[in-house]
Amino acid sequence: MARDPDLVQKGFGLKAAVAGELAADYRSRLIEALRGRQGLLDLGPIKFHLAEEFGFCYGVDRAIDYAYEARRHFPDKTIYVTNEIIHNPFVNNRLREMGFRFFEDGHSISSIGEDDIVLLPAFGATVEQIDEIKKKRAVIVDTTCGSVMNVWKRVEYYGRDGYTSIVHGKHYHEETIATVSRALSEGGHYLVARNEPEAQMVIDYILGVGLDREAFLEKFGPVSSEGFDPDIHLEKIGVANQTTMLANESAKISVMLGAAVLKRDGHSENFREFDTICSATQDRQDAILKLGNRHPLDVILVIGGYNSSNTAHLCKIAGKFAPAYHIDGPEAILSGESIQHLEHGAAETVVATNWRPDNKPLRLGVTSGASTPNSIVAEVFSKVAALYGLDPMSFIGPEEGLEIVEV
Repeated sequence: MARDPDLVQKGFGLKAAVAGELAADYRSRLIEALRGRQGLLDLGPIKFHLAEEFGFCYGVDRAIDYAYEARRHFPDKTIYVTNEIIHNPFVNNRLREMGFRFFEDGHSISSIGEDDIVLLPAFGATVEQIDEIKKKRAVIVDTTCGSVMNVWKRVEYYGRDGYTSIVHGKHYHEETIATVSRALSEGGHYLVARNEPEAQMVIDYILGVGLDREAFLEKFGPVSSEGFDPDIHLEKIGVANQTTMLANESAKISVMLGAAVLKRDGHSENFREFDTICSATQDRQDAILKLGNRHPLDVILVIGGYNSSNTAHLCKIAGKFAPAYHIDGPEAILSGESIQHLEHGAAETVVATNWRPDNKPLRLGVTSGASTPNSIVAEVFSKVAALYGLDPMSFIGPEEGLEIVEV
């Protein structure tokens, strides 16, 4: 099949040319030095413990790289972004400074001209959005994460074969919205279950217990496909998930649904599954579990955008080991006594007081979501260290972490 000349999915060959800008904006010598120290930085009155896996994943790295390459390749063109490129305010604001125009800032598909460039974010975009953008004859730079595309292929496959996609995810999340549009594109149906209790409601209906039809549709109608009929469309089901959900919960939901179909039918021919859990999400969740099990911690800071699903789930896991605070950057540390953070499942941030225990040394765990630059993590380290009158860089040797500036 001939390549679409107006669709860019492999960058512009300018990775080396933009490497210096990317390093200056997002990397940190301090964080690279900590990698060489197995994540431990002992400042005396405070000990930092950094998770083994944290921060930018491959998909995020790639999306930002393509954005910078696009700006370099089209220095005088207008570049639109259909949504936040990733869920991190620092990164999105940096692109705004570079002249990118975001749909969420009041622009839309109607704003696009033939000479413009449109960047699709790491979460992807719906089938309908992409079709409308193509009609504008603009160049599309597609930064959709490969893990997300794997989920798309799976739900398309389900739809073609007459299976309804049961998606473990948040129905309002950009990735899930893009995913379910693929199920519809193949004539299929979908239902989104946010968590295990909602999945159990679906299972109960499959087994003929629990909610009646009217109550089921009242509950799941807003998060299922138009015309969804549970008496028809739950006969054959396939499981998929938003890639940034809790990995163990996604796996458990799949097992539960498969067992329900087996119990109802006596066989598994009407059930399909495929592991669509993102490896980077799994690695970061495993790393915070390892950190919490290995070290006694007083507090854990989880750094990432407040609308970052994977960061929220990291904070939920971290809370099993110590008081955990989801913060979006150094500004959230208001003082030695107060911290602004987002509680799991909440819509608005709150201010917590007395977030640091009195014991010394303070044992502080740190991790960050897959959309969080190392530079932001380093600024959090510096902000906390400053509460003790310390500079973490003064504890780093002259040669540590220097390799990150070699681009």
